[in-house]
Amino acid sequence: MPNIVIIGGGPAGLSAAIYAVRAGMQATVLYKDGGALAKTDKIENYFGFIEPVSGAELLERGQKQAERLGAVLRQTEVTGIEYAAQGFTVKTADGVFDADAVILATGSPRAVPKIEGVAAFEGRGVSYCAICDAFFYRGKDVAVLGQGEYALEEARVLLPVAQSVTLLTDGSEAPADLPDGLRVETRKVSAIEGDELVSRVAFAEGESLRVSGVFIAYGTAGSGDFARKLGAQLDGTRIKTNADGSTAVPGLFAAGDCTGGLLQVAKAVADGAEAAMSAVKFVRK
Repeated sequence: MPNIVIIGGGPAGLSAAIYAVRAGMQATVLYKDGGALAKTDKIENYFGFIEPVSGAELLERGQKQAERLGAVLRQTEVTGIEYAAQGFTVKTADGVFDADAVILATGSPRAVPKIEGVAAFEGRGVSYCAICDAFFYRGKDVAVLGQGEYALEEARVLLPVAQSVTLLTDGSEAPADLPDGLRVETRKVSAIEGDELVSRVAFAEGESLRVSGVFIAYGTAGSGDFARKLGAQLDGTRIKTNADGSTAVPGLFAAGDCTGGLLQVAKAVADGAEAAMSAVKFVRK
């Protein structure tokens, strides 16, 4: 049975696996962790859920659904992809997998700063997605930790909703062309603090800034490494795909956050389905 190897176990990868196995293919999902979805506290803009659902629960449901249909899920680290006589060879820390087609669904990694309190308050005031969580901070004081265009875009999403938005550059210079209303704090951040929830950001100098939430926006680089090595085209860190999820490399497809656009579960699921059906057509030819 032809094997479609899917790299990434988030909503795009699992959706691809579901569509691939239902089309009569073997689908092998190789994933390192649950990605951004596993860290999301509440999701209430995904179709069909009356009440908010945690990212971890939604991810678990998707995993069980894919496995029930016959997909193979392997938690491992992919170390390389090479061309083979037919298709590709995917190398991992636990062995080698032969693939008739490969779907990249590795997400768009969120860099995590080594600041005390970031990991401890994930889902309790620390967020990685403004468009996902801005609603929960309406009328409150929030901060965005970062200094690039990604951080400014997160701030733009938050400004119409929050009481105040402060950009924390953590010792770096303030970027140019700041959005109207955005405050900037260039002092070095030493910790994110609070009790049950985030309540303040502490600076190395000893003072603090009172906030109800901190949005981490350290960039999204790194998701196109495999595509670049195989010769696929990139636009910055975004893997360039056609409408059907195919890349410039025959047999190589991409779906979800690694292709850019709206970084939302709904888009990732749709991308995964599209890429899977395109991969199925490719294999059958």
